[in-house]
Amino acid sequence: MQLADIGDLVLTTAAIAALRDAYPRATIDLLASAHALPVVPTGLVDMAIPLVRGAGSGRSFYAAANLRAVFGLRRRQYDTVVFFHHFTLRAGVFKFWLIAKCCGAERIVGLRNQNVGFLTDSFDDGGFGAMHQAQYWLELASLLGASRAPRPAQVRREPLDSESVSARNRPRVVLHTGSGGYSKARRWPAERFAEVAQQLRKSHDAEIVLVGTLEDGSGIAEELAGANTIDLAGRTSLPQLADVIAGADLFVGADSGVMHIAAATGTPVISIFGPSNADAWKPWAGNARSVVLRSEVECSPCSYIGHSVGAREGCAARTCMKLVTVEQVLKAARHVLDMQPSAGTDYHASPPTIEQDPRLRILDVPVDAITYESWLHQIDSWIGGGNTRHVCTVNPEFIMIAQHDPIFFAILQRAAICVPDGVGLLWASRYLGAPLPERVTGSDGVPYIALHAAERGWRLFLLGAAPGVADRVAAILQERFPGLIVAGAHSGSPAAGEEDRIVDLINESAADILFVAYGAPEQDKWIARNLPRLQVSMAMGVGGSLDFIAGVIPRAPQWMQDRGLEWLYRLLRQPWRWRRMLRLPRFVMAVRRQARRRVA
Repeated sequence: MQLADIGDLVLTTAAIAALRDAYPRATIDLLASAHALPVVPTGLVDMAIPLVRGAGSGRSFYAAANLRAVFGLRRRQYDTVVFFHHFTLRAGVFKFWLIAKCCGAERIVGLRNQNVGFLTDSFDDGGFGAMHQAQYWLELASLLGASRAPRPAQVRREPLDSESVSARNRPRVVLHTGSGGYSKARRWPAERFAEVAQQLRKSHDAEIVLVGTLEDGSGIAEELAGANTIDLAGRTSLPQLADVIAGADLFVGADSGVMHIAAATGTPVISIFGPSNADAWKPWAGNARSVVLRSEVECSPCSYIGHSVGAREGCAARTCMKLVTVEQVLKAARHVLDMQPSAGTDYHASPPTIEQDPRLRILDVPVDAITYESWLHQIDSWIGGGNTRHVCTVNPEFIMIAQHDPIFFAILQRAAICVPDGVGLLWASRYLGAPLPERVTGSDGVPYIALHAAERGWRLFLLGAAPGVADRVAAILQERFPGLIVAGAHSGSPAAGEEDRIVDLINESAADILFVAYGAPEQDKWIARNLPRLQVSMAMGVGGSLDFIAGVIPRAPQWMQDRGLEWLYRLLRQPWRWRRMLRLPRFVMAVRRQARRRVA
């Protein structure tokens, strides 16, 4: 069974072929979504059983036609059922259990995790990206005696009745500007595809073929109209599409089912990844000239990471896709077309070795056992090193936000340091048996770092807070710490439209350390998606710290700070915060559950 979309079914064909080789006389049937089934090669399975109307998601599975197909499975008298799925959502496990019961099979094979208990044969689900999806399915096939060795996916091909596509005397480049209907966040801007096409027509006299749906082609078809462009968007079946791509010299597209079809044909692929997980869904072809392009922003990937669906639609800024440039795509394309070796994709038959994370994890969020002194030594080692490190302040409220915000959760996993800013974390660390040495707050950290910056010549940039606040803080810090260089101060906004201008402003200032006061989690999302192009050594979200320093919001008396009662002081002054404070008792209960699971 594989009920997901076209690309997922393409990646499953490698495992089905392995089963067919191991059991040439067996009857192998495939239960899959009707719209994806045309990609399956003739003869790979004995019977294709289609489910319709988006069977892989939501309530569509329970449409009358689908239920008739599922309840009819028992008549086939199966010995074994294999689920080529991650059992990610508990709500969806029931439909898998129903299929297993209707099959009546003695052996039920699938990926093992805490959500499913009806499997008889299983392979550990290490999460999305622990190994490629195709390799996961080969591992499942190996439980039944098939080979787990990597092998190519297969797709059905049918010739397209078009002389214009058959005859050519120049390089052919297929462009797919879409990403399927599942997530439009994976799309690279259409105007950049058009620029790539125009440049390749000039440099290589390339013939450009547009494929996908009518919607996919509408963005650039008119702009590229001409003798060297063939618009096939919306004009091919899936097997015809596969045959067109197989005859090309290069395919360029984002993460999509069409990209996986292209990889399965053996055509060199340039795939552009942003919010989706390239470790799980990069081209599965073993083709040394296939290239994955990513912008390397810290918050990417944000969908299908670990054991979570995550943020399937990414974020509104889509910076991870925008930062992949036309020049990067052209460089990779020219390498392929000129037959020069290019960085290819390496596939492993086993998951990579994962080193033990030494950090304490509270509700799966990493928290570093760090002190102000050790933090300062770390910053000192970063200054002038050429890389930008992201430091996150973590408190109980942020940890609870991260439980329901997959982008923020992913950022916390990848930050260079997560400092324990909250007395609740000290309690949780003691309760979990790994006490933290001290509380390290952003409110105290800003002046602490400013003091040493004045001594060592580090340049600061203050971003965020209300208009005028950052300038006031700059004046206060420079008066308090003579010699301190504040290279810039700007209120700005976390809005996507202002990102380019603000990043340029920061980089032009030649700052070493950036403090961002947009409030959590927006400040850390802003830093994460702009990290590759920031030229500072450390970027850190500081929340209300600038307001405290400027005197806009008074801090709690020292005796309340010492007793961890700042939260109470703020609640008394700002009663509207009571809803946010409800996260604190939920945090305590969640930590107690985590401790009980450890004991169990």
